[in-house]
Amino acid sequence: MTDTDPLIVEQRGTVRWLLLNRPERRNALDITLIEALDKQITSAEADPGTAVIAVAGRGPSFCAGGDFHQFLELHERGDNPVDFLSDVSACFSRIAAGPKPWVAVLHGHAVAGGLELALACDVVVAADTTLIGDGHVMRRLVPAGGSSVRLPGAVGRGLSRRLLLTGELLPATAFAHTGWIQAIVPEADLEATATRICRQLADQSSPAQQRLKMLLHRIDGMPPEQALREELAVFADNWQASSVADALRAFLAPRTTKADTQ
Repeated sequence: MTDTDPLIVEQRGTVRWLLLNRPERRNALDITLIEALDKQITSAEADPGTAVIAVAGRGPSFCAGGDFHQFLELHERGDNPVDFLSDVSACFSRIAAGPKPWVAVLHGHAVAGGLELALACDVVVAADTTLIGDGHVMRRLVPAGGSSVRLPGAVGRGLSRRLLLTGELLPATAFAHTGWIQAIVPEADLEATATRICRQLADQSSPAQQRLKMLLHRIDGMPPEQALREELAVFADNWQASSVADALRAFLAPRTTKADTQ
């Protein structure tokens, strides 16, 4: 792996950092970058030494969306960009549905495909100056990577419709009330803040956390009664498949010992 690769991978303990590396295009998504990201999803999920995946961008922005140069190249040779965008959508859906937590670390711009990548992640951290929005309609496009589906749940119906239908970009601070972005900090503090949150997630890495993450994705939008049944089924599966009883004994042992000595 070299500095010219579209995706730089850094393993920092149990956290795998994926750095989008097309800074000259503001990390616009093209076929090579999506293929590299998809391969890393497979690799990270299979690696027992990786508990959390963080995705960030090198250069001036997190990600400014799809690469329009590639869209036009595909169009001019008679191909429809929808095939590429199907791969983008599938890649982001793998992130959302997978067993390990993902943290999006935003700066500069998180627009269109960049917003959609962040929406697929479990936790979002942003520099306070980050400009965030869907932006598709400003280029006479409609979303294809998930923003029309995931944005309403992240920021609410009203704000999502404003962003989707106007293409407006707002600073990260405008999202503070939504709860979608977990930390909004000066850019100088961004990496340290993201590292701390990744460590908190990694500290709780377990089969239970992985099952819970996949459950949360599966029940999103599900009718409550059905969701409750799913939750109970996952509890039962986790109880049988994991050493939960041993963990509970270990948790209770110091308390039992203290009570016996009083």
